[in-house]
Amino acid sequence: QVQLVESGGGTVQAGGSLRLSCAASGSIFSINDMNWYRQAPGKQRELVAGVTNLGRTNYADSVKGRFTISRDNAKNTVHLQMNSLKPEDTAVYYCNAEIWSFSGPRRWYWGQGTQVTVSS
Repeated sequence: QVQLVESGGGTVQAGGSLRLSCAASGSIFSINDMNWYRQAPGKQRELVAGVTNLGRTNYADSVKGRFTISRDNAKNTVHLQMNSLKPEDTAVYYCNAEIWSFSGPRRWYWGQGTQVTVSS
């Protein structure tokens, strides 16, 4: 069984930094794209940043220049370094990955989410 587990959320003042991590575990054959999404209260879930298995990255306009996504393929992990945080970055952040497992077909998996709160 494949699982994604996030860590690193918390409360920080505006202008501060946080680093989120997500570890994939289980009977994993390979991982394609890995993404971070977020969902603020009353809003739709949105893509924050993504990284392909070859390291190509993409970012939402709202976080460009402030957030950096990275991955460690050997450890099946993805990270999101968040700098210059703003109150509007407050949300639950979710890890998302397309995974081929030994026990089933390729599919997208989601983590349980981690809360990020930025106070003004």
